[in-house]
Amino acid sequence: MTSTFAALRASLPQASKTLWKKTSRRLLKLRLDLTGADEDERIRAERRLRGREQYRKLRQADAVVVSFGKSGRTWLRVMVSRLYQQLYGLPENALIGFDNFHNMDRRIPRIFFTHDNYIGDYTGHVDSKADFYDKKVLLLVRDPRDVAVSQFFQWQHRMRPEKKALNQYPPHGEQCSVYEFVRHEGAGLPKVMEFMNLWAREMDKVREFALVRYEDMRADPHATLSRVAEFLEIPATAEQIQEAVDYASYENMKKMESAQSFRLSGGRMVPRDRNNPDSYKVRRAKVGGYRDYFEDEQVREIDALMEATLDPVFDYRAGEDPAV
Repeated sequence: MTSTFAALRASLPQASKTLWKKTSRRLLKLRLDLTGADEDERIRAERRLRGREQYRKLRQADAVVVSFGKSGRTWLRVMVSRLYQQLYGLPENALIGFDNFHNMDRRIPRIFFTHDNYIGDYTGHVDSKADFYDKKVLLLVRDPRDVAVSQFFQWQHRMRPEKKALNQYPPHGEQCSVYEFVRHEGAGLPKVMEFMNLWAREMDKVREFALVRYEDMRADPHATLSRVAEFLEIPATAEQIQEAVDYASYENMKKMESAQSFRLSGGRMVPRDRNNPDSYKVRRAKVGGYRDYFEDEQVREIDALMEATLDPVFDYRAGEDPAV
């Protein structure tokens, strides 16, 4: 009961921030309506506003977890949350989200989870990661071919129409095959690799940096979570790490999403359609699963594109599952 009360009390500042965020966006829309802004101006203004919101969190954060969407961030977030729940007696139905755990217990750092897709629109640092140079950054990556396919299902089943326009995805309602989406410059494999390559060029400039691959979490979740805990300075025992790994198993994650177990975490872990497995946040969790959606020639084309484009530091190779 005490931990639940603490969680509710800690959620009050977040509720206030959420209200202010919605108010800011409504005011921006009103101003743009009054000035007769066109669609491009609206998108630039919205991206800058979101970048300002995220930049504020970045500056306040004690640590940052960066990932492209659909790279396993929710899984990692659940495991990290579970470690803190065990260590500090926090409720199970809350996921760490920047400062909510810090507000429940000041020993917990502010951890900013970001897809890093708007901050540069506000600061102007679109060709570097200068905004992150003085931070502790954990970069979570996944095979970009699997990411691009997962993004297709996110676009098709979970993404709001305005978010599609904001991030240059194919327009809402457009007929687009999974292959066309993956080859799409603004949404598919090229966009994922551009994100990863920029981080590859910049990672040595970050004050404290760790690279974690989704595939390594799948192959040995205990060892990988141990490394994450050490980097984030979470004083967890081997037993607590194993409990967090078991708690965040694929089967349990699916069950918790279906039951909407994380009631204190907004809409992050809610299926859009309980009867459609592709609408779940936790979908397949399969390494190399992208191959299931393409003809052999298409697989060869996608593999060749990745081989020619992606920085080798990530150790993803065409024609094989990632080395672990």
